[in-house]
Amino acid sequence: MQTEQSGLKRTLGSFRLWGIAVGLVISGEYFGWSYGWSQAGTLGFLIVALAIAAMYCAFIFSFTELTTAIPHAGGPFAYAYRAFGPTGGFIAGFATLVEFVFAPPAIAMAIGAYLNVQFPALDPKWVACGAYVIFMTLNILGVGIAATFELIVTLLAIFELLVFMGVVSPGFSWSNFTANGWAGSDAFSSLALPGMFAAIPFAIWFFLAIEGASMAAEEAKDPQRTIPKALGGGIITLTLLASGVMIFAGGVGDWRTLANINDPLPQAMKLIVGANSGWLHMLVWLGLFGLVASFHGIIMGYSRQIFSLARAGYLPASLAQVNRRTRTPHLAIIAGGVVGIAAIFSDSLITINGMPLTASIVTMSVFGAIVMYIVSMASLFKLRRSEPGLARPFRAPLYPLAPAFALGMAVLCLAAMVYYNLALAAIFAAMMLAGYVWFRLTARSRASAAQDPQLRVAS
Repeated sequence: MQTEQSGLKRTLGSFRLWGIAVGLVISGEYFGWSYGWSQAGTLGFLIVALAIAAMYCAFIFSFTELTTAIPHAGGPFAYAYRAFGPTGGFIAGFATLVEFVFAPPAIAMAIGAYLNVQFPALDPKWVACGAYVIFMTLNILGVGIAATFELIVTLLAIFELLVFMGVVSPGFSWSNFTANGWAGSDAFSSLALPGMFAAIPFAIWFFLAIEGASMAAEEAKDPQRTIPKALGGGIITLTLLASGVMIFAGGVGDWRTLANINDPLPQAMKLIVGANSGWLHMLVWLGLFGLVASFHGIIMGYSRQIFSLARAGYLPASLAQVNRRTRTPHLAIIAGGVVGIAAIFSDSLITINGMPLTASIVTMSVFGAIVMYIVSMASLFKLRRSEPGLARPFRAPLYPLAPAFALGMAVLCLAAMVYYNLALAAIFAAMMLAGYVWFRLTARSRASAAQDPQLRVAS
């Protein structure tokens, strides 16, 4: 009876899971990354982005071992719980929650800004709020409907990125891309290194949240086969798209005019086709699909994380309720939306280091992601030792080198993030500390939660 009431419905195959994996991230190819140019220059940021891409490839192919061995809606929470017990589960689970709850408000505000350009009378904040209502509703209606929609908008977003590269390619010049490419200099020197380290969060934005597809594991058909295909195909797709978009955009003119804006692709295309071209208008409109794909997919991700944490007693049990008809975690979907909408309307009220709230929460989301990556790779090593007999349908390639590389790079990224974002690092640490206090005060809730065999800790 418990399984029927609390279980999620298995409807997703490899193709729709791939759509979720790519869709979660693809808005990162449209905006946000170009700020890395202002820190490191085109060549410096290219090196950083390729290093981060290598980290993500090593991470995803190692992470897939955990996902297929422990196909749980909690994703990293479940792996860390299995490896390190309830405290490990808390660290991974709450870090993932920060990543997935804080990213959607920034994307929703970008959707609002996008539409405000076309319709100046629209208030971006109310558009962002409306986006939450629409896509929370779509997620509540059923994972099959939500995943199909996600796949469609993801394919449209990929098509538009390919159109962008094709349209600007006649105007591409490698000399444009390399000019002043090392943090404002034409030659590499040690002076470029600080900017390269400062650019790390913007390179991570290219790939942030791809691991969220693991949270659909309880809704995947034959997860041991479908998840490796989806995650592996997803990281390869995103690496190719990120490299292509960054190189083509940087080679069409003076890249410095694109480094500190939220719409680098339309502005780069404008240099080639002019402001009145039909290609440009198509890019502006279809570019919205990239934002929608990530926004919609991350709502799916945060709701599954809230659901799994509540089911295990880490959050109020009511958030683990599943809609009787659609079998989706409707209260978890709504709860994350309430936080996001509150952040949207607090944007002009709260500033950190002179930046509006939505500019800071992107970095906050990256903090959560990096901490989760570190704990996940540590969990992989721990489970290899503590549970050698655990069924592993997919084993991390190049073990232990690949996961060790991913772990080392994640630690390096975290150190750089803290150094260049001390105030946000302190806020993130305070949030995790507050979460830990809650964790300590709610031991009785965890003790009374239904037993989950996936969270069994090996003795």
